[in-house]
Amino acid sequence: MVRAALRVLGFELKGLAGIGLWIVRRRHGVPAGATVVTYAKELAFTLSLMLFAMAVETVVVDVLLVATGVPDWVRFTVLIADVYGLLFGVALAAACVTRPHVITADELRVRYGAYFDVRVPRDRIVAVRTSRNDNESSMVSVEDGHLRVAVGSRTNVTIELSEPIVFVRPLGRRAEATTITFFADRPEPVVSALRSDLGTRI
Repeated sequence: MVRAALRVLGFELKGLAGIGLWIVRRRHGVPAGATVVTYAKELAFTLSLMLFAMAVETVVVDVLLVATGVPDWVRFTVLIADVYGLLFGVALAAACVTRPHVITADELRVRYGAYFDVRVPRDRIVAVRTSRNDNESSMVSVEDGHLRVAVGSRTNVTIELSEPIVFVRPLGRRAEATTITFFADRPEPVVSALRSDLGTRI
């Protein structure tokens, strides 16, 4: 329980740091010469609507609380909670923009904001293909050695590995996978980039 709480706190801090990176237009963990694979465009419209609705709700609720004469401590508690929710939404968007998937000569790095990060050595990738699924059940799931990292319930790229990789799930549990499915805004260039050296190895 303590470990999970510390991981959640770490996510919050990384999300706040992501806002700073977003403002200065920098990305985390993208070395020179790497290929950036974005996935945040899928979230942009939904998060924009959510943040707008939350902002309106914050103002309306505060006006209602003032009008009904509730104690100040209640009003400020509700206001702080609402503002924190807005900050969380902005931090999520910033983390997803500033922590993209990354392809280098040695590895594929699959991420979801500050919440998930797995490094896959390219020499273990034996097959890659597009594979669209619009009904994923959760952000990160693992079943029978198949890791799925979904954005908006969607995935569209699948890689097969020659041997399992071990990774850490968002709340700290370890798991392993020989198949990884994830989402990219533009899956075809990802498949082409990962296939570029398969012919020399298989």
